Amino acid sequence: MNILLLGSGGREHALAWKMSQSHHCDKLFIAPGNAGTSAFGTNLPFGANDFEAIKKGCLQEKIGMLVVGPEDPLVNGIYDFFQNDSTLQQITVVAPSKAAAQLEGSKAFSKKFMERQGIPTAAYAEFTAANFEDGKKYIAAHSLPVVLKADGLAAGKGVIISQTTEEALKSFEEMILGKQFGEASSKVVVEAFLSGIEVSVFILTDGVDYQIIGHAKDYKKIGEGDTGLNTGGMGCVSPVPFMDEAFMQKVTDRIIDPTVKGLAKENLNYHGFIFFGLMNMNGEPWVIEYNCRLGDPETEVVLPRLQSDLVSLFAAMDNGTLADTNINFDERSCATVMAVSGGYPGDYEKNKLISGLDIPTDSDTMIFHAGTRKTENGVETNGGRVLAVSSFGNNLSDAVEKSKKALSNISFDGIYFRKDIGFEFE
Repeated sequence: MNILLLGSGGREHALAWKMSQSHHCDKLFIAPGNAGTSAFGTNLPFGANDFEAIKKGCLQEKIGMLVVGPEDPLVNGIYDFFQNDSTLQQITVVAPSKAAAQLEGSKAFSKKFMERQGIPTAAYAEFTAANFEDGKKYIAAHSLPVVLKADGLAAGKGVIISQTTEEALKSFEEMILGKQFGEASSKVVVEAFLSGIEVSVFILTDGVDYQIIGHAKDYKKIGEGDTGLNTGGMGCVSPVPFMDEAFMQKVTDRIIDPTVKGLAKENLNYHGFIFFGLMNMNGEPWVIEYNCRLGDPETEVVLPRLQSDLVSLFAAMDNGTLADTNINFDERSCATVMAVSGGYPGDYEKNKLISGLDIPTDSDTMIFHAGTRKTENGVETNGGRVLAVSSFGNNLSDAVEKSKKALSNISFDGIYFRKDIGFEFE
């Protein structure tokens, strides 16, 4: 069948790489894609939120399956758009409904959902301009540190962890009254800080059955030793050493099972990925957040380790046979290290020529493009996070070293990457 993939980042390059390996994939199209995705299919010149252009592209290219990479089209209702159009209804859409995508699109919605389903998460309260003064009192009486989250999508930047009450009150005012994150922070969720080690678990579900397709640990801070500003992710490792059978059973019993059952119970139509952002607190899993798609750069370690045919899994999700599929994994460790533009996550320049992208095809290392574009000069930078370099190794340290070695041969003006990904597991 012909497949259309929406998105332009490292996640989408990894998805394109993985799906192109399937014998079910005849032609692959990516909209808008990047310099890396063009090696596995045809990039199309429209954005992931341009529903009318997506419709036209699907009909023109006889698309049989739509795979949605980023969160915006999910929250904007791409699934419903296809279901409500008689010319598109026969296309398999790997995405939740707009109502179900509120799990990611609204922090308050997801908190209430977890409350109803008895899923462990931090205590919280929600506030808007209408009860702003109540929010200030709540924060003033709250234990520290305290977490403030913009309710809506804020490109991964809408979470502030405040160490002092003064800092929290200032951030609260900037978010709600100052519209720091636009409409996303017109409502703010204030919640207790969970202390522990973060881990992400990924499933594919049809809203009734599911399969766990992997887990990973992401590194958000720009600086080594987890210091400095938050980013979209500076690297990732999988498998995570503490994710043993006992801990995974707790995650399954207390979090994944009740989430999927809750979706069915609340008639939330779901055909796609769920990303569980978890905190391991002294051996007990708690939910920090849900995302309704794969993470980035988690995808760049999860998909290399997944040995099952991804398109076959999508087909099984669509035809109700997901429970009967077999999931196989590469037992080796995989690590990805992200190369970013100088100045990121603040101001940075684009259009820097990249060199050193050629690696042996039989290598244990893969280069996934995140923010790149092809020009007449070659491949240039086109974003803050530019490349995710993933490697297999006998252990996490070995995998990280291979990625760093590959990165030592790649250059562009202002290149920066963390050299300590996976440091706490060495």
